[in-house]
Amino acid sequence: QVQLAESGGGLVQAGDSLRLSCTASGRTFNGYTMGWFRQAPGKERHFVGAINWSSDSTYYADSVKGRFTISRGNAKNTVYLQMNSLKPEDTAVYYCAAAPPGRYARSFYDYNYWGQGTQVTVSS
Repeated sequence: QVQLAESGGGLVQAGDSLRLSCTASGRTFNGYTMGWFRQAPGKERHFVGAINWSSDSTYYADSVKGRFTISRGNAKNTVYLQMNSLKPEDTAVYYCAAAPPGRYARSFYDYNYWGQGTQVTVSS
């Protein structure tokens, strides 16, 4: 059974940092791009960023560029989202996802597997 498990969410103040982790299991993810999305209450799920299999390419939404960094563990099945200079508007449930090779990987529809999400709340 494929599982993506996120961890590291919590309540922080504006300006703080937080690091989310996601570990994938249940199958091999060779060639998969790993991405992060977020969904605020009453809003659609939006792309945050992604990292390709070889970790030599990363992509970010404009709203997080320069503040968030995605990285991949040596085992390839773990991905991290380092979030710095957090703002109240970053408050959302953050989801980890996996897209098979060849996908654009910036769209919700490109991803086959999803985690359950972890809540990030940034107070002002």
